Amino acid sequence: MEHTSTDRSRDTTTMLALLQAMEGEEKLTQRGLAGRVGSALGLTNALIKRCIRKGLVKIGEAPARRYAYYLTPKGLSEKSRLIAEYLSFSLNFFRRARADYSDIFATCLSRDWKRVVLVGSGELTEIAILSAQEWDLRPLAVIDATRNIDQFLGIPLARALDEVAGVDAVVITDAITPQASFECYASIIQPERLFTPPHLHISRSGKNIAKGALS
Repeated sequence: MEHTSTDRSRDTTTMLALLQAMEGEEKLTQRGLAGRVGSALGLTNALIKRCIRKGLVKIGEAPARRYAYYLTPKGLSEKSRLIAEYLSFSLNFFRRARADYSDIFATCLSRDWKRVVLVGSGELTEIAILSAQEWDLRPLAVIDATRNIDQFLGIPLARALDEVAGVDAVVITDAITPQASFECYASIIQPERLFTPPHLHISRSGKNIAKGALS
């Protein structure tokens, strides 16, 4: 299976979180460490073993099934390398996402579609809004059924598409479940009016995609 840049970024983030959690002086259970990292217990245990095998970490047992984790000089060096890699991934992703959304909004304006809504409310939505501003385009609304707020960065937030009238185009900005969001709207939006930026790697297979729609 192809290992994408998104997968590598996720791996880097998880390993960096693990090393940062281990750097503290607090003694933790492995379950507690998994909670700090935000990953499953099994994955965390596997990563701990990898760190020990690579000489990045030393471990000492404490009472109540707790452990003291110590980063070796090699571990400290690896943490610094991962920080640099994470920053590089983040900057590259920001640039790519901004360019992708800029292309989408340029296409919308070329078709005189100015009433655009964004599906999803998060950091990726913020990038899309920045890209829209480059074209003097203000999204009509942000749609997110999970948020109980009235606005997102000054733009009205709706819980469903039918709460917004006169929509010209829908743009996916959901970084958590982008495929599910696409499939939800693909059944109610004309394919040429439903935009999926390339960096989200959304599959549009089986859909009748009109020429000019981005995928």
